[in-house]
Amino acid sequence: MVKLDIVSDPICPWCYIGKTLLDRALEQRPEHPFVVEWHPFQLNPDMPAAGMDRRAYLEGKFGGKDAAVAAYAPVVERAEAVGLNINFEAMKRTPNTLDAHRLIHWAGIEGKQNAAAMALFAAYFTQGSDIGDSEVLSDIADGIGMDAAIIGKLLASDADADDIRARDTQFREMGVTSVPTFIVAAQHAVPGAQDTAMWLKVMDEIIAQRAAEDGS
Repeated sequence: MVKLDIVSDPICPWCYIGKTLLDRALEQRPEHPFVVEWHPFQLNPDMPAAGMDRRAYLEGKFGGKDAAVAAYAPVVERAEAVGLNINFEAMKRTPNTLDAHRLIHWAGIEGKQNAAAMALFAAYFTQGSDIGDSEVLSDIADGIGMDAAIIGKLLASDADADDIRARDTQFREMGVTSVPTFIVAAQHAVPGAQDTAMWLKVMDEIIAQRAAEDGS
């Protein structure tokens, strides 16, 4: 098998789009070689722990609603093209994603990391949920078959927070500056939301190479 590391943030719309396109390729190659693992990268590492009002966030980042709308127009266009409905109007807060990353980490221990990441994307981008809120995160955990009570207790503690921050820093030091970044076989970094066709090509090349090696 080939390791496919995904460096991502649950509030990154391009990460949601990119993983959706990757999933479509994986579905077309049920014998694909990839083992997927998610890794943390906070787009807003200095965000207050409780998050902030999204309007205030957008005005601070882009200088106003009109500028924000213009900045997100390519996201909306690409999302619609791939069949995703991103409901920006429903988003009232921009969260600190440290706890969401902790949930993804704990889900990985139970073999449910991908389910957790996709549930976080759906909660934030389609429902407008505050995925920095511990109750919301506990509900998401429950929805993918994890123990919500245990997750709630973990979220109330500092468990694994330093580890998430350290891993975030590690990827920045490796040169990751934006997400999503996909790392194939710990060697090849593929940034951005890549088309399904690109992933099919990559997988077919890996499968062909392995077949040739087995036959030699």
